[in-house]
Amino acid sequence: MNGPARGFGVLEANELVKRYKRTTAVAGVSLAVEAGERVALLGANGAGKTTTLLMLLGAITPDEGSVTVLGHTLPAGRSRAMEGVGFAAGYLPLPDRLKVREVLGYFANLYGVTNPGPAIDEGLERFRIPHLADAMASELSSGQRTLVGIIKATLHRPRLLVLDEPTASLDPDVAHRVRLGLERTCHEDGSALLVTSHNMTDVERICDRVVFLSHGLVVADGPPAAVARQFGQANLEEVFLHLASEETI
Repeated sequence: MNGPARGFGVLEANELVKRYKRTTAVAGVSLAVEAGERVALLGANGAGKTTTLLMLLGAITPDEGSVTVLGHTLPAGRSRAMEGVGFAAGYLPLPDRLKVREVLGYFANLYGVTNPGPAIDEGLERFRIPHLADAMASELSSGQRTLVGIIKATLHRPRLLVLDEPTASLDPDVAHRVRLGLERTCHEDGSALLVTSHNMTDVERICDRVVFLSHGLVVADGPPAAVARQFGQANLEEVFLHLASEETI
């Protein structure tokens, strides 16, 4: 299945602001993601990354600014928008008393996937864990749970896939499976990808564009190599360390 050509906006955020009692967590963030793009939202602790992500998903409402996902303005259109969004994070639990195939079948039904069997088989194969189909969720390692969580989020072929730290604490083999599976998902389904991560090496391998936040503002937006050059650094890890040192000032 081929997704829509690039140039079609799946997410648009304009001048987002979020204030808390003693601080402004996000001070005017604008961000757009087009179909097929693989974008990383990056920033050190305190940069505003998590608050921005929650606003983009409609989990919290901005004090100023607007978010449009798949043509639906949040928060009023959140239910319709989320029908075309997949979300996964390593910290989200799975139902331990179900087998992996049953877990995926349960979520496929929630997503309204008709005839979920082929979608489940394709997902397990795409992320190279078909041998775990009949394993109990309670028996899975943390890395295997991460893979199942990502498959769960892709069963309905979302137009926007949002992943929070998808390779955190994973061994190299599992992280490699995540990267390969995400590449296939974006290429074959046309899904746009928005990912947060502290692993800059994985970001450089997965994403074709990075957006850095610092002090609640966008300070860089472009291809990884171009962003590194913008800050006079050799790679994204050095950019991250440079901005993290400024975040503590």
